[in-house]
Amino acid sequence: MSAANTPLAERVRPRSLEDFIGQEHLVAPGKVLEQMIHNAKGHSIIFWGPPGVGKTTLAQILAHSLNMPFFTLSAIDSGVKDVRAVIEMARKSGHALLFIDEIHRFNKAQQDSLLGAVEKGIITLIGATTENPSFEVIGALLSRCQVYVLKPLTEDHMMALVHQAVQKDEWLAEQHLDIKEWEALLQLSGGDARRLLNLVELVAASVPADDKTVTNDVVQDIVQSKMALYDKTGEQHYDIISAFIKSLRGSDPNAAVYWLARMIEGGEDPKFIARRMVILASEDIGNANPNALLLATSCFQAVELIGYPECRIILSQAATYLASSPKSNASYMAINNAQALVTKTGDLPVPLPIRNAPTGLMKKMDYGKGYKYAHDFPGNFVDQEFLPEKVRGTKLYDPANNASETRIREYLRNCWKDKYGY
Repeated sequence: MSAANTPLAERVRPRSLEDFIGQEHLVAPGKVLEQMIHNAKGHSIIFWGPPGVGKTTLAQILAHSLNMPFFTLSAIDSGVKDVRAVIEMARKSGHALLFIDEIHRFNKAQQDSLLGAVEKGIITLIGATTENPSFEVIGALLSRCQVYVLKPLTEDHMMALVHQAVQKDEWLAEQHLDIKEWEALLQLSGGDARRLLNLVELVAASVPADDKTVTNDVVQDIVQSKMALYDKTGEQHYDIISAFIKSLRGSDPNAAVYWLARMIEGGEDPKFIARRMVILASEDIGNANPNALLLATSCFQAVELIGYPECRIILSQAATYLASSPKSNASYMAINNAQALVTKTGDLPVPLPIRNAPTGLMKKMDYGKGYKYAHDFPGNFVDQEFLPEKVRGTKLYDPANNASETRIREYLRNCWKDKYGY
């Protein structure tokens, strides 16, 4: 790491709105926070947004720009006593800004202790939360605060933050990093500016002095945790369970029951065998025969109740049924495809029509607006968009060619026409 003990994210933290990157809807000229500073008049605020998008930084900028005494508390390790101590100090100084990080962690009594001081103007409160304040902040306190939603940072924002850090931090500038590929840095940081900057610092300190080229592979190699080596002492144990599972997958009940007998005779834990069959029932059979998962789960429960020697019969029934069942790994591939898409595209926002909107605040923000209730339409189906805009129309589940999933495919084709290519 750098010679400085302070993390890079803290060293380059913006001190003014002019240096702040992101949240243009709040900080751009003429917008609410810029106007608050321009008018030199603050009001109590709750910043609601994901981690690492600037909640703490904006609180510090407001305190500095408004020239107010600044106190900060963390809801994780502060209580009513700490709140009262800050209020007393604010009262002595005439007025102060109090920043409470993770305010959603304050219980009702702790939030109640803020009410009087906020109402009388002794403190201007800025709370930061990653949780919906409609649920986590008491109504009396929420009514005294303006809620400002902070948006996820875009990839352009994140790259701009790194370029700004190089310009502002002497140590980082001296490293002369040559970032050829950004995907790993952006995905591993998950939209969190603090995490991104500290990751860049880690990479800068780890790459060789004679080659400062940063690629996705370089980043992955630096940050990945080393996994423990697998213990090979039970090699035959794993070879036989592998042969058993492959026999089930290969639709050979004769081989499956042979390898099952080998495990039973060897004293294998019957719950281990049953657990593996539950996994196979979903991974390798899935919707080709949905009853397979039900039977495998019942097998596990029965084995747990009965034990040897009688449970060998239950294991045999489940094994022969699973081996003789039609096969499909379409559900398994669907979740693999979905996870790969999430890794590639990050935390895309939920479309407004399908967001939950149980509170007035959320309804004002158009949560749930335009949602069509499927049961109000013929056939209990209506064409509407459920995927984020960036990935709409992506087919992740591709039904296999078997009797059960052919019916599924026909149903989906009738519903979605040509949208997903069913």
